[in-house]
Amino acid sequence: MTHTETHAGISASERQVFGSGPNSVATIAAALRAWRRAVVRRKALAELTPDQLRDIGYPQANRPVLEIKAGLMTKLMSMR
Repeated sequence: MTHTETHAGISASERQVFGSGPNSVATIAAALRAWRRAVVRRKALAELTPDQLRDIGYPQANRPVLEIKAGLMTKLMSMR
């Protein structure tokens, strides 16, 4: 059995690249502003020292941390 579909024809003059005029311009402008704010924020955070980042509550980078418990050296020396 054959299957047919009907499509509404859209001429090249009716086609819009970014949607419906003023709304799309506002959306593009808002996206550009958000992108610029993100870039400025990243640059500002990159210039801060680890102490300054800790002061403002920014999470620390996931790095391996060496934890030494109290009395470890005494215990190791006694095992020697």
